[in-house]
Amino acid sequence: MTDPYIGKQVAGQFRILERIGSGGMGSVYKAEQPEMNRFVAIKILHSKYLSRTDLVSRFRREARAMSHLSHPNTARVFLHGQLEDGACYFVMEYLEGRNLAQIVREEGPMDPVRAVRLIAQACGALDEAHRMGIIHRDLKPENIFITVQGGIADYPKVLDFGLAKVTEKQMRPGSMVLTREGMVFGTPEFMSPEQARGQQLDGRSDVYALGVMLYEMLTGKLPFRAKQAIEFVQLHAQAAPIPLSQRVEGLTFPPALEGAVMRALEKRPDDRFQTAGALADALLAAVGLDDVDASLRSGAGGMVRVSDTPGPFPSDEPSRGMVSAAPWMQKRLPWIVLGLGVLLALCGIGALVFALRAP
Repeated sequence: MTDPYIGKQVAGQFRILERIGSGGMGSVYKAEQPEMNRFVAIKILHSKYLSRTDLVSRFRREARAMSHLSHPNTARVFLHGQLEDGACYFVMEYLEGRNLAQIVREEGPMDPVRAVRLIAQACGALDEAHRMGIIHRDLKPENIFITVQGGIADYPKVLDFGLAKVTEKQMRPGSMVLTREGMVFGTPEFMSPEQARGQQLDGRSDVYALGVMLYEMLTGKLPFRAKQAIEFVQLHAQAAPIPLSQRVEGLTFPPALEGAVMRALEKRPDDRFQTAGALADALLAAVGLDDVDASLRSGAGGMVRVSDTPGPFPSDEPSRGMVSAAPWMQKRLPWIVLGLGVLLALCGIGALVFALRAP
């Protein structure tokens, strides 16, 4: 059947062009905004759920939650509302690229430095969300989209806060509380132990999911051997994960990196990194990228720029596509300038003394 939303106008400024994705709660469309000369993505709640006030409330909550987030590694939401038929929607930035699941499936285990760069930037986005009282609760490779932004390669965007838990800090008066202890939400393969048990969650649950994702990025496999969703839920809740260096024969990792990944996968939240930012710091230090920690966690991606054609993450070797100063140069630039100033001053004094002694 023809999609009824293709060709429709939304909010008087967006025209829907095509459907580009569909999930459990809604469909995502590519649309154009002629006045701004750009494309956007519009997510619309499935019409069959309009009678479910809990799902409509959750959908609106996702839009509100994302509209409050401003970190550059979080997908931006521009507008949200309801269509003429009552369907809820929100308009967000349109991204081109691949998600982490596609990359790992197509390319296999990822270089540790590249993997850490990506996860560190995602940590920055989650760190902001957690400080604002928003817990994602459904972090998985499909919800980390890798694109090119402003010429910066391998730029991750955190998507889909549809299962986000909004704490009292973010609740509006009269808001419906959609979650309670004993209810289980999320994706089994990436669920924290406390999430699998239906317990109270905080940002450390997202830290666990980040650890599972990084584990899969580094090995191409999950930290447990299971086939059914219920098996993953049980293993996350009860079993110790397979050590990172033992998961794939022939693959080994720096001890500090393995230690950081396994700490993120601790069963007790108190034994994990207490914030996403702390996880990022440990990972960056483990692969020697702590000198660009600030730029990675702020969403600058280490300022590694690419040429006109998007491709794999550049190596550390000089490239014609790199236009920004290296991090070590940025740190030492003030001292270099000071040294040159002192040198010029000494030269000036020498010239003056020579002129005074001249006959």
